[in-house]
Amino acid sequence: MEEKEQQAIEKIKEKIQEIDDVVIKEMITDAGIVTIFYFSSLIEKMTIQSMVFMPLANHVNQIFQVSESVDLEDIDIIIQKLNAGQTLLFFHKPALLQVIDTYSAPTRSITNTETESTVIGPQDAFTESLETNISLVKRRIQNPMLKNETRTVGTETNIKISILYMDNIVNKENLDRLRERIDKLQYPFFTDISELKQLIEDNPLSPFPQHYMSVRPDSVSQYLIDGRIVIFMDNSQAAIVCPTSFFEMFVSVEDYYNRWTTASLLRMLRFFGFFLTIMITPMYISALTFHPEILPYELLLNLQESRSKVPFPPLIEVLFIELIIEVLREAGSRMPAKVGQTIGIVGGIVIGTAAVEAGLLSNILIVLVATSALLSFLPPIFLLSNTSRFIRYIFILSAGLFGLYGLMLAFAWLFAHLLRLNSLGTPYMSPVVPRKAKDLMDSIIRFPIKYLNEKKGISRAQKK
Repeated sequence: MEEKEQQAIEKIKEKIQEIDDVVIKEMITDAGIVTIFYFSSLIEKMTIQSMVFMPLANHVNQIFQVSESVDLEDIDIIIQKLNAGQTLLFFHKPALLQVIDTYSAPTRSITNTETESTVIGPQDAFTESLETNISLVKRRIQNPMLKNETRTVGTETNIKISILYMDNIVNKENLDRLRERIDKLQYPFFTDISELKQLIEDNPLSPFPQHYMSVRPDSVSQYLIDGRIVIFMDNSQAAIVCPTSFFEMFVSVEDYYNRWTTASLLRMLRFFGFFLTIMITPMYISALTFHPEILPYELLLNLQESRSKVPFPPLIEVLFIELIIEVLREAGSRMPAKVGQTIGIVGGIVIGTAAVEAGLLSNILIVLVATSALLSFLPPIFLLSNTSRFIRYIFILSAGLFGLYGLMLAFAWLFAHLLRLNSLGTPYMSPVVPRKAKDLMDSIIRFPIKYLNEKKGISRAQKK
């Protein structure tokens, strides 16, 4: 072996020293001595036996048919491929370094989705395997125009991501803008694709999610056909869809499987439920503190009677019960599934009843807060549910300080903020602002399927 090749092999061994699962073997073949490098934790024994050892022992030429050559001097690329589950084969004479993709670590099987469950339609969901997720999409879109680009993100971890788009439909300006944002990332470590989503958003300070996330292959495939761009990440189940709009956060893929009348009714329920959940308790505070005259006389009497023993003003009363609800929700989500659901229901009933009997809360407020909590879960995107929880506190404080005038100011801020937001450079409030009449057929009201054949206007870039 020449000195240059010997130094390259020593550099590889130096990079992987003190790694217990690395395997280094030398094998005598018809082509001479071959040094083999691989990580046993990333490759199953049967895979390495059938793809490497048996061909080397019997038909060495088969190795060259399924492998690719790598420059011996590019040590960083060599180590990166080794960490990705590939096997390095160094042929001493002639000095060649070949790489075979033998990655075969165990992955989770395809199961039903728990976060976007539907009654009608396919029930499969993405897994944490990048290759599996891409295959689920390609089973639905059997078109050579479906392209996917592989990149690595994370300066310390080199996690693979894949960008999918329909080459004949996608807006190239959007695609170039997304590539530029991803290429500029200098984040060291990604554990989930939601971190990537936050780093490529137009306004990272906004409480609103600016990209759609889904774990359903049918939903993602539908967005691809509409001209959107989809991002997958290895070791992450969800996919990012961009650009997207505020109104699409209330759209479920099951809406297209239902009749248009049912789908429209459900969409309106989700849309107006979002605004109701941030308005119910603030209106309670505003009416009791500043504007009792807006309530019917009988209702006002009931409210005063229910609050006769409550020693706190309405603002403190509402904040107290809202924080209790948040504690119950967070505690229930952190407990084991069988215990968490029971604790949430029993805890809510016990604490609510005890608080009313102790004169800390009014029974009418318990009903309003429970209704508000249920309404917050109507949007099919869980991230938007979290957004409504945060915005509700802004409205509560505004109502407690300034009454209806404060609520109007909060609404003005909310709509001004939504109008300023962009998703990959496109207006977040599309198709209302800017108005696109044809897109309104598939917004809050869903027209029959035969009228929804055209690509949506949000797929066209507006601003860089």
